[in-house]
Amino acid sequence: MNAANPADLGGWLVYMLRCSDGSLYTGITTDIDRRIAEHGDSRGAKYCRGREPLELAYLESGHDRSSASRREAAIKALPRVAKERLIAEDRDPLGRDYQTGSSPAGSTEESP
Repeated sequence: MNAANPADLGGWLVYMLRCSDGSLYTGITTDIDRRIAEHGDSRGAKYCRGREPLELAYLESGHDRSSASRREAAIKALPRVAKERLIAEDRDPLGRDYQTGSSPAGSTEESP
């Protein structure tokens, strides 16, 4: 998996992972590939331990550290239905499947 270049994606990223228990985890990073790998290797957030991240459900770019942290907090405060709406409206622009680590052919692009 190639590392996402923060300069290409706008610096800091806000993301949501769908975990094996169906829950959503929200976080921030400058390198989404590295962070996904950390979560998968139990080196990421304690929340994801025992709840294997299955997919990158949402990715938002264009933040600096401060705005990413504010956006993360705002997303975490949303009810589940609003998080699912965000996911439905804006799929992963990188078009990658983090369960298999591959890009789909022809692709251009916390608590329950």
